[in-house]
Amino acid sequence: MAQRSMVGRVVSNKMQKTVIVEVEKTKRHPLYKKIYRQAVRYKVHDEKGEARVGDSVTIVETHPLSKEKRWRLMEITRKAHTTEANKK
Repeated sequence: MAQRSMVGRVVSNKMQKTVIVEVEKTKRHPLYKKIYRQAVRYKVHDEKGEARVGDSVTIVETHPLSKEKRWRLMEITRKAHTTEANKK
């Protein structure tokens, strides 16, 4: 069985070795057929603590690491644009 992977955006990195990644999916309503977006947040293991808020990342499924962590950071696909004003 292959590992599942997803691409999302880091929305929080306030925990140690953990980031929260928001993955946006599009779905079609079964009755009205309208396409809508649904965002899901995952707690992701970041061993090196290198992901920052706004980064686009790829995550992969792994064995349970804690009560709510079942994903780990595979790679940072795109760094967020940061300025000196944002770092304060």
